[in-house]
Amino acid sequence: MNITVIGAGNMGGALAKGWAKSMDMQQNKITVTARSQATLDRFTKEFPMIATTLDNKEAVKDADVVIIAVKPWLVDSVMESLNGCLDGKLIISVAANVRNASINVYAMPNIAAEFGESMSFILDNEDKEAVSKAAALFEKVGKVMVTDEKSMSAGNMMAGCGIAYVMRFIRAMQEGGVEMGLYPKVAQEVAMQTMQGAVTLLRETGLHPEAAIDKVTTPGGLTIKGLNELDHSGFNSSVVRCLKAGLK
Repeated sequence: MNITVIGAGNMGGALAKGWAKSMDMQQNKITVTARSQATLDRFTKEFPMIATTLDNKEAVKDADVVIIAVKPWLVDSVMESLNGCLDGKLIISVAANVRNASINVYAMPNIAAEFGESMSFILDNEDKEAVSKAAALFEKVGKVMVTDEKSMSAGNMMAGCGIAYVMRFIRAMQEGGVEMGLYPKVAQEVAMQTMQGAVTLLRETGLHPEAAIDKVTTPGGLTIKGLNELDHSGFNSSVVRCLKAGLK
């Protein structure tokens, strides 16, 4: 399979790197494009197996799949410049909230794709074959959900944007650790491992988060005091409002 990623920014770059790690590069080819040679040089240095070019038309010539990963306001001009060059190819947009008649599939991964841990959402449509192919491709860089328009918006906020919200929580834990006397790097490592442990516990046991919380919350103990502080500060409400903010 020949995959071309138009736009080597954070999202396009994460996808290209994730696929390069997860696919047999003897049997597949990945090409990325960018507007500056400096950006492409960084790719070549880190991933010499990824082909690079400044020429979008050259990049898509032999592609089976074309990923449109430019800023949303640039999609129309990029598609216009490739007019007549995309016939017979699977065109997937990962530009937020951009769909048009030339795009076969709209997908919303997140930057953890680089490490095979993306939570990707794919908008279902009448072209079931295209949707199925896109889902199989994104499964190589994490988990995938094929969903409708309403759930797509929720998924984007929870996964596409949500990865930043999770990082903000880790940052807050880190700051708390520093205030209690830990060095910043130590506090960050503790926060990350604790987050990872919580996710693994929920995934392996299938427990509801509240049931898992009960396992570490004893009457009169330290955990309940901290949980009550979160409640007093409106933590749950803040998280819900944060997620819904992008839907307005």
